[in-house]
Amino acid sequence: MSNFQFSRRALLKNGLTAGAVLAAPSVVRAQEVRELTMLTWAGHADPEVVGPFEQAHNVRIRAKEYVGGDQMLAQFAQSPVGTYDVILADAEYVSQLYQADYIEQLDPADYPFDDFFPEFQKFEGHWYDDRLYAVFLRFGFLGLSHNLDAISVSEARNYKAMWQENLRGKVGQFDWHLPNFGTMSLIEGNAAPFDLDAGAWQQVQDAALTLRPQVRGFYDYGGTLSALRSGEVAAIPGIGDWITGVLQRDGANVATTIPEQGGLQWTESLSIGKGSRNQDLAKEFIRYMMSPRGQVATATLKAYPAMVPTRAGWAMLNETNPNEAARQNMNLAGANALDEIRAGRIQLRRLPVQQSLESWNDAWVRYKNA
Repeated sequence: MSNFQFSRRALLKNGLTAGAVLAAPSVVRAQEVRELTMLTWAGHADPEVVGPFEQAHNVRIRAKEYVGGDQMLAQFAQSPVGTYDVILADAEYVSQLYQADYIEQLDPADYPFDDFFPEFQKFEGHWYDDRLYAVFLRFGFLGLSHNLDAISVSEARNYKAMWQENLRGKVGQFDWHLPNFGTMSLIEGNAAPFDLDAGAWQQVQDAALTLRPQVRGFYDYGGTLSALRSGEVAAIPGIGDWITGVLQRDGANVATTIPEQGGLQWTESLSIGKGSRNQDLAKEFIRYMMSPRGQVATATLKAYPAMVPTRAGWAMLNETNPNEAARQNMNLAGANALDEIRAGRIQLRRLPVQQSLESWNDAWVRYKNA
């Protein structure tokens, strides 16, 4: 409809007058570019990702980017109801969005859950009393990311490599408490790394302090990329292919290994913001992102790659970009990334169960200042 060009001759041919068109505001509005607002991590509104949707629906995506779940929650809380149509959030924060009544209930029939791998069909924290509030979009694993010139894959198969004397001052850390304390909890042998009683939580903090002399610094996203690429740091725990995948594209000699103690899974999901005035368009956007084309676009996101939860997404990626499908271990035949989950080697990154987020953040601040 947006490509239809009106002319006086066309109007007369169809028995219409200019006055009739003016009297039909729905015709005029159909030509207007609508706007869909999104609160998101960086990169998700890049033209390569949203361009086909914008063109198909005559819409412009306007994104507000954040860094970290706490910042996302604060941004939403400070904004008038209806400011954001779509929210892309780390899955562990969906529960807080739900509890704060920040997101709309969704109709499961609108989304291709039958095409999801079984592990992701009724994902933790997305459903409440069988009511859906978020749709699983993408995921990845967190382990030990390392510069292969300094640490081999065989060495990285044990987190204890970080304590080697030759790595003193050569370990970096991404500046966020959840992946770092979660990883340390795995090292300490906790099967549920975020569900810790007081004694286990103190043990995790004490163990972290033994690593502190090895740590060169604490980095944001850009700093993490730079430090690992340059060799300033040899290893960074609690991050994954969302960092090393970007570096590998540029030819860096880096990798992410899941050590024998296990790894964590990060997950990002899409919700519709409470009070959105464009809920129909927001639903269509989520449906687009769950389509094979949208799944391939998010899997190969320039800002940071990810695996996707749909069979059709895996199939299209293998067809259109088999090298990337193989690199991310999204193989259609034989062993693939899902085997790590099914073997119990991957635990979900969660919010603390027995402590508050504030207590973990305070402990992280103390740790950095130690």
